[in-house]
Amino acid sequence: MLRKPRLYRGRPCQSLPVYSVSLGCPKNRVDTEHCLGSLGVRIVPTQNPSQARLILINTCAFIESAVKESLQTLFAVCTEIQDQPRKPLLVVCGCLPGRYGKQALEKDIPEVDLWLEPKEIEQWPLLIAKHLQLQKSPKPGRLRSTAPSYAWLKIADGCRHKCSFCTIPAIRGSYVSSPLDAILQEAKELVADGVLELDLVAQDVTGWGKDCGKSLLDLLPKLAELPNLLWLRLLYCYPTGVNDALLALIKSVGQPLLPYFDIPLQHADPNILASMGRPFAKDPRILINHIHDRLPEAILRTTVIVGYPGETDEAFEKLYRFVEEGHFLHLGVFCYEAEEGTVAATLPNQVPKEQARQRREALMSLQQAISREYLQRFLGETQTILVDAVHPEWPGLYTGRSWFQAPEVDGVTYVSGKAKVGQACVGEIVDTMDYDLSALVCE
Repeated sequence: MLRKPRLYRGRPCQSLPVYSVSLGCPKNRVDTEHCLGSLGVRIVPTQNPSQARLILINTCAFIESAVKESLQTLFAVCTEIQDQPRKPLLVVCGCLPGRYGKQALEKDIPEVDLWLEPKEIEQWPLLIAKHLQLQKSPKPGRLRSTAPSYAWLKIADGCRHKCSFCTIPAIRGSYVSSPLDAILQEAKELVADGVLELDLVAQDVTGWGKDCGKSLLDLLPKLAELPNLLWLRLLYCYPTGVNDALLALIKSVGQPLLPYFDIPLQHADPNILASMGRPFAKDPRILINHIHDRLPEAILRTTVIVGYPGETDEAFEKLYRFVEEGHFLHLGVFCYEAEEGTVAATLPNQVPKEQARQRREALMSLQQAISREYLQRFLGETQTILVDAVHPEWPGLYTGRSWFQAPEVDGVTYVSGKAKVGQACVGEIVDTMDYDLSALVCE
């Protein structure tokens, strides 16, 4: 018989030692921050699971390698706390239980006290508080875990698209936009707390509002009006969502709304794109040229998948030549993984994993040279740099980012001189590397 989730019995707590891990995308990170910040007690983060009263592992499971990472993380924590006389409450949430369901996981991994699925995300704080017997009732809040300079602002959950390789709609459900007023209120609170950069995230940020009679054009101008906001960045744009209206808005609004486009194109071969169910299958250059016609200064980031079923040498060569054209300052390359329940997993002509890995290495090597050459154009320029942290090894050196560098996924700008974490400075770019820049603060 399965044991019931353990209730923590002891003195009422004024503070709660928490060990948390958030795997996968920034959207998961935001969910973790909201959950912990809504428990109604002071959270004391700890790096030692054995010292925690609550262990929260927010999992990723959209591909096999992410599932493995989630399970490895969970089992490592279980091993570390197994000999503790008073074990913490072990909670596992997010995409792993969303994909496989609570019942199956409870049977296979009884060490976990509480499994929480994405569909019950609004109840996560309440369910955790109940099992910890916290005196205070949960209330909406957020415990940020990023650098003080930036924050991700999640504006929707789920996905409406039917890409043949993706499990996200099955795990997270259909697309649901967050209410406009709620987004604006959270954004105001973040900026009031000193955040200078807001990075909008969703499975498709350009789809915001379509399920409730609104559009991104209703949201962006209101966010751009927030006082003291330096940068407003869009991450995860669906290709068809980057249209004339959006480009015109970005051009007319200007700063803080950045001409930075993160658009996962996934491939460049028409047959592969059509099989994936992706737009612009005829030629993704149509979109790229359109962006640069309207916004010549735009910076592009994309992701591509290699080793998709049916990717012949000729198809990969088209992708390689497309990347070689140098459209992108930032590029992510992923090896295809056949996921149970997806259309792509049933297709013939699956590509051997080793061949996919070699293709990935070839693209990454190509992009390294492109990035190195691309960054050289900034040498000698003066840039506004948002300072994220003190360099952990070099006194007097800081890590920050210029406007064309998104947090945690792009390169960084190393800053020397009088700078302050969480604030912006102006610096001259004095050196360029493969992916990073070095700047000297202008006195």
